[in-house]
Amino acid sequence: MTINEFPNREISINNEKYLYFGGTSYLGMASNKEFQTNIFEGLKKWGTFYGSSRSANIKLSIYNEAESYFSKFLEAEASLTISSGTLAGKMVIDHLSKNSKKFFHYPKTHPAVLHPNSLPLFINEKINPLLQNNISEDIVITTDAILALETTPTSFDFLDAISPHKNTTLVVDESHSLGIIGTDGKGVFSSIKSDKIHRKILISSLGKALGLSGGIIASDKNFVDAIRNQTLFISSSGANPAYLEAFLKSKQLYKNQRTLLFNNLEFLASILNQNESFYFNKNYPVIYSTSDILHEKLLKNNIVIARFKYPTYENFMNRIVITANHTKSDLEKLAKTIN
Repeated sequence: MTINEFPNREISINNEKYLYFGGTSYLGMASNKEFQTNIFEGLKKWGTFYGSSRSANIKLSIYNEAESYFSKFLEAEASLTISSGTLAGKMVIDHLSKNSKKFFHYPKTHPAVLHPNSLPLFINEKINPLLQNNISEDIVITTDAILALETTPTSFDFLDAISPHKNTTLVVDESHSLGIIGTDGKGVFSSIKSDKIHRKILISSLGKALGLSGGIIASDKNFVDAIRNQTLFISSSGANPAYLEAFLKSKQLYKNQRTLLFNNLEFLASILNQNESFYFNKNYPVIYSTSDILHEKLLKNNIVIARFKYPTYENFMNRIVITANHTKSDLEKLAKTIN
């Protein structure tokens, strides 16, 4: 299906209207008029894009302002904005790969933080024995804060089973949790506390709930400074400064949109009959369906959802995405069709 405008709550296909429950604009920022106005103001101040290296002699103040805010918001010592979440993941993994470390990954971890030689964190649903021996070594564990096909945050209880002889770095991808989960949408990074972690690193796209063009890395100051001096960072353009300007001007708007989103989720939960063909949690704006029959039924009722083949999954993924922009009548039609 190819369309000719941004897919908000409705899309037009062959001149026929469909309700749209797909994408990742959970807070509805991408089509929000007030946010767009703030983007336009940012464009007037910072131009359409700034393609210079962040290490050049001329530096834009907006980067320091936005990164200082993100650091406080995420409860991290330092943060660094990047042109995309995928690049943020690549920078972190490339840097951690420079020293000999063993990489382990939580099941179905996003490819952006998946080292090519990474080992599974679990074997037969038990922690990998390599993490429980008495060998002193540096290890890296990568995971998503909330996995695709899941509606609740990842549990980090597995950290308790890791040997104290391991020097553990935890890399968490917050792309689908930042802006939604946690206090004011700060994600799960700040809530992960364990004496088994020697360093924790957040990477995230800013293009999902926050509706920004860019990505972010957050961690302790030493690590962020090391990324700042990495060749790939120095040789690449930064995040779009106009979007960062709009972000800082839209703090109250984000709160308002988050309230609208959770009101929608509460309403949907009150009218949706749960069954085994899908997973839904009223605290997260995605219904994951394991049924292709449900996808077809929705389409016949002029409801389009996201359906695609993910690199790390065997079957097609069916995502029904609820946003802050959906109306009660939209949700009623969705629930009626599923029920």
